[in-house]
Parts: sequence; C-alpha cells; structure tokens
Amino acid sequence: MRWLEGVGEWALLSVWMQGYEQPSANALLGDPPLCRPWPPLPRSRRVTRVVSAFVAPSLDQLYTTAELWWRWYLSRRGGKVMDFRFSPEDEAFRQEVREFLQREWPQDEIGGAESPLGYGGGRGLEDIKALQKKLAQKGWLTMAWPKEYGGQGASIWRQVIYNEEMAYHRAPQQLGVGPDRVGPTIMIYGTEDQKAQFLPPIAKAEVIWCQGFSEPGAGSDLASLQTTAVLEGDYFVINGQKIWTSLAHVADWMILLARTDPDAPKHKGISYFLVDMKTTGITVRPLYDITGRHAFNQVFFDNVRVPKSHLVGELNRGWYVAAATLDFERSGINRVMAGIRSYEELVEYSKETRVGSRPLISLPNVRHKLAELKIEFEVGRMLAYRVASIQAAGRIPNQEASVSKLFGSELQQRLAAAGISILGLGGALRPGSKWAPLAGRIADYYLAAVATTIAAGTSEIMRNIIAIRGLGLPRG
Repeated sequence: MRWLEGVGEWALLSVWMQGYEQPSANALLGDPPLCRPWPPLPRSRRVTRVVSAFVAPSLDQLYTTAELWWRWYLSRRGGKVMDFRFSPEDEAFRQEVREFLQREWPQDEIGGAESPLGYGGGRGLEDIKALQKKLAQKGWLTMAWPKEYGGQGASIWRQVIYNEEMAYHRAPQQLGVGPDRVGPTIMIYGTEDQKAQFLPPIAKAEVIWCQGFSEPGAGSDLASLQTTAVLEGDYFVINGQKIWTSLAHVADWMILLARTDPDAPKHKGISYFLVDMKTTGITVRPLYDITGRHAFNQVFFDNVRVPKSHLVGELNRGWYVAAATLDFERSGINRVMAGIRSYEELVEYSKETRVGSRPLISLPNVRHKLAELKIEFEVGRMLAYRVASIQAAGRIPNQEASVSKLFGSELQQRLAAAGISILGLGGALRPGSKWAPLAGRIADYYLAAVATTIAAGTSEIMRNIIAIRGLGLPRG
C-alpha cells in the first residue's frame, strides 16, 4: 500500500511539473498562459499527461489543483511552502481601500502624471489635505502604529496593501514625512513627552512634517553638514541652511540635523531636533523642478531658538537617529507601485495602437521590453516585501532597504525611458497637448524620474551601503 501511495503522490507531483518550456512574452503580458516554468520530465513520466485531462480541463485549473496537491505533498513530509498570497481578510481590506479611492479620488479628474516626487497628480493642496483627513478618520494613515499612539495596531502587511493601492491609484498616501519617518523615529528615540505631544497630531493628519537634512555642501556626504546648534540656557540657537527640503513651504514642523560639537569627528557631533516652522528666523525659498512643479525648497535659519526639550535622542548622537529615519524613508512598496499603473497603460496603448496593419505590441522590440519590465516589477515587489517582512519582525531594515530603494528608483527611470521609446515622438508631449498619448503622463514621468535616484540617497550611496553593510566589504 505504501508503494501505491508513493506512486500516486509522484503522479500528482509530475502532473504539475509537466514538460512545458519557459514562459513566453505572451504569458508575461497577460495573454492566455502557454506554458509553465518547469523542466521537462523523462519520457516514461509523460503518461501522466493523461491524468491531467481528468484533474482539470485547462492549464490554469490544473495549475491551481496541482498547487494544492503539492502543498499537501510537502506537508506530509514536514516541508514548508512560502505563501505570497494575502489572506481573505487582507484582500477584503484591499477591496475596501480600492472602492474608497474610486469614490474619493476618481482618476478621470486627475491631470498630469503620478510624479515620483510630486503630490496628487495635479490636484491642489486643499484637495490632498481633505483626502488625508478622511484617511486619518478611517485609521489608515498610521494603521501599523501602536494603538496608544493613534494607530490601529495593524500588521505591517495591512500597511503594505494600503500603500500599494494608494500608489496604484495615484493618490498621496501621506502629505509630508510624518507617518512613515517622523512617527516611527520618535517611537524609538523620543521621550514620553515627545511621543504624547507629536504622535497624535500626525495620526490625525493635523500637521505636515518636512525633513531638513541635506545642505548645499552636504548631500551624499551628509555628515559634513555645517548648520550649527548652540545651547543657550533652555534653548538651542540654530544657524545655517538646508536645501531640497520637500514641502517646507507648507510644513508645520521639520526634523532637522545640526552640528552641536564642532570639535568632534563629523559623525559624532551631530544632533537631531524637532523644529516648529513658525519660529522666528526661518525663511523658506522655492526651488522648481524640471517639470515646473514646486515641491523642493531652500530653508534658512537665522538665530532660530528651539527648546531643549525638542532634542531627539542623545546630544551629539543624532547621526544614529537620522540613520533610522533614512532606513524608514528607503523602505516601502510605493517606488514600485508608482510605476505599475503607467506600465499597464503602456501595455494597453501598445495593444490598441496600430503600426500599418499590425498592433504596436506585435513588434518584437516592444514585446520584449514590456515583458522585461513585467519581470522587473515583480522583482521590485518581492524586494519591497522582504523589507516589510523585516519590519513585521520588529527590526529596522538596513541594507535590505537600500537594495529595494536602489532597484525601485532605477526601475522608475527604466520604465520612463521605455515609455518614451514605445510612444515615439508623441511621447515627448506634456500634459495639456491634445496630441499627447496617455495625456502626456509618460513625458512628465520621464522628467520627474530623474530625481528618484538622488532623493533619499543617491544610487551610488545605496551601492556603497549594500557593499559595506550587506557584503561586508571595506570602505572605498
């Protein structure tokens, strides 16, 4: 009987692992599946093809049936299967978010592109603020935060689902850096008074935070910053300049790095502050990006007085606090999902547009490029999921976040370049032109994507982090 049982198990296994070839571009682009990525079986086992006709009438059904049998087979032998599927409850939540966005953020009212660094796809600030309020009321803005700080205590994976849907629907998942950077950093390094004062307003979408790290002479080499903070009584007096500060012109608060010990080694004389943007002595000047949008700013500090109680972490050890903030910044699924909607639009455009008597997608170079991007988006999603799994385990992702950030930001540039190539001359037309394919979104995306490999750490810095912290290589 064990012999018969074993034969039955191997037969079921071999049904699933039949000798189909590698997936074609057709399958990757959503056409009916022609194959499954498994090596061919010996001729003696091809008799199991007969069994497949009774197991399922189609390859898709066969695949599903065989997957269940494969899981059963492994469980009989104590094996484990990595399951990338979300639970029915999680999928129900995804559908809830999707329906909310279709109602509150309809796509037909949005102009322009889902700029990788922009906000709202062309909508105004007040519209975005109103959406943030609604998200906060539903508890989604900070759902993974502990309940005592205004969150829902939800799993990181719920947050991932929320971020996926927000990015896909070109909706700003947050306004500023409060929910994903400031809040988590204060939870780790802040005092109880700081947690009580600053976390609830973030969870309620009552404040906008910006990040004051980079300076004209301290970008990639951030530890070379020259902004100073001198302790005078109960206040630190801050003087200096920050640059590329997103949303400083509308922000209520800033997280700021300043040098508090000019004689210490550059990484050890820096402190981390929470600064009220309404404080006397702060001047904000706009910087317009290549798309003509105003998201970046210069910020000047002239004898700005910050209460001593707004120091986060230990004096002169702010570099380590900032490192956690940057790890949170580099995490997330949004860099990948921000481009998937545009990718899908490119696929549909290629199917509907004809070149002579043939659809554009029939051209080999177009098919191959779209298939390659399909693979890359899946890789990017898995890298982001890896970071989420580390966060779900209660750890801060480090080099893993850099891997995901590097791949995701460069993928956005590859998508933009592929889009311009596929659309041809019309791809260079900006939003507002009636001749612009896809409403000019790809042209805007191409321009905005330039900054993705600079913001949150350049690609060169990401590679250095991966080499040093991930591979254990010496510093260059």
